[in-house]
Amino acid sequence: MRKWIIALPLCAAVGASPQLSSVARGQATATATAESQTSAKKKRAGLQPVAAVKALLETLDETQQAKAKLEFGSEQRVGWHFIPKDTRKGVPMKEMNATQKEAAMRVLRSAVSKIGFEKSKQIMSLESVLKKLEGDQGRNERNPEKYYFTVFGKPGLKQKWGLSIEGHHLSLNFVFRGNKVLDSTPQFFATNPATLAEDYGEGFPKGLQVLKAEEQLGFKLVRSLSEDQLEEAMLPGDTPDEIRAAGVAQPPTDAPRGISFADLDEEQQETLTKLMKAYTAKMKPLVNKGRWKLIEEAGMEKIKFAWSGAKRPGRGHYYVVQGPTFVIEFINVQADAAGNPANHVHCVWRDMQGDFDLPIK
Repeated sequence: MRKWIIALPLCAAVGASPQLSSVARGQATATATAESQTSAKKKRAGLQPVAAVKALLETLDETQQAKAKLEFGSEQRVGWHFIPKDTRKGVPMKEMNATQKEAAMRVLRSAVSKIGFEKSKQIMSLESVLKKLEGDQGRNERNPEKYYFTVFGKPGLKQKWGLSIEGHHLSLNFVFRGNKVLDSTPQFFATNPATLAEDYGEGFPKGLQVLKAEEQLGFKLVRSLSEDQLEEAMLPGDTPDEIRAAGVAQPPTDAPRGISFADLDEEQQETLTKLMKAYTAKMKPLVNKGRWKLIEEAGMEKIKFAWSGAKRPGRGHYYVVQGPTFVIEFINVQADAAGNPANHVHCVWRDMQGDFDLPIK
């Protein structure tokens, strides 16, 4: 009898009891779930701007930190540009090791949306295509790791601080208080080639358009306009050769030009709204939501759309969308590196209340 009494717990200990095994499995599942939730929480925390920037700075040596860290009040904070340069403010990825590069990309991901992150990576990678197209004839170094990271001030949960991520065809500028974005402009994205005419290997298929929506929705809207609407929307004079105030600390303050949102029909209004969302979607959800709150409070009817140039691809064209709180500019007039006409896009979103969280004087 004692053997039987003793044997039952021994059998249960090795899993002979289905009931106890089920309990054990439940405990194991609960533990795994808790560990998974903790891991996910840590991952989310690591993608918060303060944590991501601190993690990057911790990986840098003294020389790199001297480049990467500047005072918040530095004049360089409001210096931005998208043209090729021999050097820029900040520490470039090409001077980072593998661990540092991964940390830098986490900083980028912490500052923008998934869409903005993917487009940023594609723009950086297009430097490899430019290098193939230009060969030894290019005037500028084409390097997908020649993108510079600069931190202004001391990142912290209560402090005001800034971040710049910049290189050829990409300039992202932020002011934070803790993890909250106070300003996210100038927001500049560009591509050359705008549309790939050939297959350039993995990640670069023929027909790739990194900024497809920004161009095609513009074409869709302008081609939908009636003759009377088009007369109101078209800008006088020659098509510009560049966006206005490129590299200038604050946006142009000219009055909005073109046809007003209120003078568009319902379908055209929907197209213009989608066009604007192609720009706001590059930023984090709360920034996106905040921009639209300001736009709607100021009044959609105050937004104007203006066009210059051709209404089909392959010839120079330009548009501007402007409301009380923002201005968008898009231009495609330059040939790409292979000589294909009007295949080189520049586009920007700027804050009419002031870029860099500074008032317009």
